[in-house]
Amino acid sequence: MTNDGPDTFAALGLRPELLEALTRLGYEEPTPIQQATIPALLEGKDLVGQAATGTGKTAAFALPAIERLMVGRDRSSGGGPSVLVLLPTRELAMQVSEAVHAYGRDLGVDVLPLYGGQPMGRQLKALRRSIDVVVATPGRALDHLHRGSLQLEHLQVAILDEADEMLDMGFAEDIESILDATPSTRQTVLFSATMPARIESIARKYLRDSVRITIDAAPTPEGHDAKVRETAYIVRRSDKTAALGRILDIEAPTAALVFCRTRVDVEELTEKLNGHGYQAEALHGGMDQSQRDRVMQRVRTGAADLLVATDVAARGLDIDVLTHVVNFDVPSAPGSYVHRIGRVGRAGRDGVAITLVDPREHRSLKNVERMTRRRMEVAQVPTVQDLRSRRMERTMEAVRTELTSDELDRFRPIVDTLADDYDAVEIALAALKLAHEATVGSSDGERDIPPAHLASDRPKRDRTGRSGPSRQSGRDDRGPRRDRDDRRSKSGGRDMTRLYVAAGYAGGVKPGDLVGAIAGETSLSGKDIGHIEITNNFSLVEVPSDTVDEVISAMKRTTIKGKRTTFRREKFTSR
Repeated sequence: MTNDGPDTFAALGLRPELLEALTRLGYEEPTPIQQATIPALLEGKDLVGQAATGTGKTAAFALPAIERLMVGRDRSSGGGPSVLVLLPTRELAMQVSEAVHAYGRDLGVDVLPLYGGQPMGRQLKALRRSIDVVVATPGRALDHLHRGSLQLEHLQVAILDEADEMLDMGFAEDIESILDATPSTRQTVLFSATMPARIESIARKYLRDSVRITIDAAPTPEGHDAKVRETAYIVRRSDKTAALGRILDIEAPTAALVFCRTRVDVEELTEKLNGHGYQAEALHGGMDQSQRDRVMQRVRTGAADLLVATDVAARGLDIDVLTHVVNFDVPSAPGSYVHRIGRVGRAGRDGVAITLVDPREHRSLKNVERMTRRRMEVAQVPTVQDLRSRRMERTMEAVRTELTSDELDRFRPIVDTLADDYDAVEIALAALKLAHEATVGSSDGERDIPPAHLASDRPKRDRTGRSGPSRQSGRDDRGPRRDRDDRRSKSGGRDMTRLYVAAGYAGGVKPGDLVGAIAGETSLSGKDIGHIEITNNFSLVEVPSDTVDEVISAMKRTTIKGKRTTFRREKFTSR
């Protein structure tokens, strides 16, 4: 970026390597929150930012953090990371980690994400080397802190992103324990969409003479509704790839941009789509400029019809032939949704925005609808019969086009010869069958994708994290069914299974601890967790039945109140 005007990143005082990275990623000018926060953070000031998702917060805190850690950087001394970023979910941790890597790649910045679901051994090995930036969920960061594998004695910058969300998930005590283990000289940055009393309390306790900044979300582009058809499909994550293929077959896009959260997701989905016969290309922050240029050339010339990308890698892209944008997952930041779908429907052209929504993502979907101020159309994943009908329509359209062609006469001898033995209609049917199967393939052997439903009618929680009026209602609410190990109930349309947890009030366990631990280490959000009952020595917690194995596996690798705790399916014979 050579322009050093007042509305450029260069004017904010960032070093040339960061400016070059921003240019490479397609950033043109800073957003309001970046203009307001970067200079203050470069001066070393503590900061409280109240900003809605989608306003550019990641670059606002990551760029000055990278700038500061480069000053006086000495990896030979060890002592742990210089920057720690805490976020509520592993999805956000992966997203922010990828962004920090993209910003600091030219400077050799080493970033490590820490979250549940990763092998602990791999994380322990990574923490033994010199790491500049750790991006973590509070539960996993505290676990490493207790193990001694995460050293924070030399931390320069502590960043709390989505602080209100972390508190809602029960991470307040974890956050305080982590901050208490950092030097008092650290710079502390706190971002939150809302400012409840508990957030204000943390800010007063851990921030010094902080700057306060409030930024509203960017409005939805005017005239957007008339140009883009927006549709959400409710589908379980395990069925998303199959559902995407079915939807693409129905939609038949000229070119589609498919967004994923991480580079790993991009590479895996690209491989699966190519295995299903699509011409897909991957685009993510780990690619150099020559690789990006090759990919974009294939998309623009029509050699590839699907581009699978992360948000960071897709910044600045403008593809004239683009007709569809697909969100493989609901964006964590509603503003990202607006930016993504703004890539279609330009210059008066119609566009289509498709979002695949796992039932557990209902809260993120509501956040998008709240920001855009409109309800998204919810559609069923096309059935096999829908696919067959659409393929027949495409064959009929192709035949109609050929009937107007001047090149049919060279096939007349074949028809004349066959007409001696077969009826003209039968000849036409056979030709259509061959043309149909050669053009659009066959749906034989395909099965319908099981329907899924949003879990948005789940009972509201009270301040302790309890759901409904009797989270600790004793044993009367448990039926006497002993014919199977799982006790299932219905919550928001999903089967729920109750897990036994070998910790209770005697160990200081509260509902928020269980909600925070599970939500922080698995793909579940706090809203997905059902009824919780805590006794003196053990607890019972309901989780969606299709996530039981994931929860049990994740909880083996984490701690509650600093201790390893057993999670298993409740067995009624033990009661």
